[in-house]
Amino acid sequence: MPIFDLSPDELTCLATAEDFDLAGIAALEEQGSDSAEDDPGRYLEQWIAAGHAGEMEYLKRRNEQGELLRSQVRAAIPWARSVIVCAASYNAPGPLSIDPAPSTVGWIARYAWAGKQDATGELRPADYHDTLLARLRSLETVLHNRIGEAFESRSYVDTGPLIERDLARQAGIGWTAKNTCTLNQQLGSMFFLGCIVTSLHVAPASRPTPAADRCGTCRRCIEACPTDALIAPGQMDASRCIAYLTIEKRGPIPAELRAPIGRQVFGCDICQEVCPWNVKSRTRKTAVADLTRPELINPALEWLASLTPEEFNHQFRGSPVRHTKRSGLLRNVVIAMGNSGDRDFLPQLEAWAAAEADDPVLAEAAGWAIERLIESQQR
Repeated sequence: MPIFDLSPDELTCLATAEDFDLAGIAALEEQGSDSAEDDPGRYLEQWIAAGHAGEMEYLKRRNEQGELLRSQVRAAIPWARSVIVCAASYNAPGPLSIDPAPSTVGWIARYAWAGKQDATGELRPADYHDTLLARLRSLETVLHNRIGEAFESRSYVDTGPLIERDLARQAGIGWTAKNTCTLNQQLGSMFFLGCIVTSLHVAPASRPTPAADRCGTCRRCIEACPTDALIAPGQMDASRCIAYLTIEKRGPIPAELRAPIGRQVFGCDICQEVCPWNVKSRTRKTAVADLTRPELINPALEWLASLTPEEFNHQFRGSPVRHTKRSGLLRNVVIAMGNSGDRDFLPQLEAWAAAEADDPVLAEAAGWAIERLIESQQR
């Protein structure tokens, strides 16, 4: 039986050599709970049944036995016995979305700012999925060589049938904050999680202590959420979350949520930016090696609106922003224009509103934005 017997310090040392900031291992035990809140699988079942997953169908996939694939790791990967969880900070220097900014600029979530230099020296988009997966696979190779005995393993970055935040808690990476992000005392919450599922049994001495909750009585994230997506401490209605609405949601965004979206055109950082632990972590040096693309920090709405399909592909091929597609990004830009109060956007909005046959979702959103701009001037 292959055994994982590295100490927490040894695992951390191996992970930091691969440019991760933290690492831990979670043992997958056969255990149940009378409380849905203490059983991630049961909680997920109830959360989906309540409609909080929105249109994210990948969260609803089930195995042949009818179990949600993400209810427990073994539902999808029967040979799994442990999961190594690695964290990599993306808390790059730069302004915050809650800082004062011109009304004519949008906001792209901080995690999507990363770039990498190509052979010509040009800074091109970088997708954290690819970057972190390469690091995880390198760490996999190191672990196979270090442990010696053969074992199965598989690496995932956001794509696996896993509840990463619960595994991160078990692995000692951090606790689940009131905004549902994994929070660490040193790193804050602005970090990616990558997982290596293994068939290794974890020696008792190698098992970390699950991270304790240190949010206390603070409710800043809950109170700061513009769309009231945080329905209770540690509980989110994702169908109201700005990140979901601007990235995952296809078609029209519900009218009542458009004004609260503000200038967010891809993702949202607000609940993390107001967190005291993230304020503290901004001065800490991390293993972040990616370069920041300055054009993605407070990008001009006019520039984003002007991108042709070819220019969009050039700017965002290989970037997380590509996930929302050009049509989705333009829909988000239209809403930000409507929230800007700037009537200079009216000619562009009127052109989009008149082109209903080309993109009815964009045309409808443009009509809403026009009305909002006119109303804002009449107040």
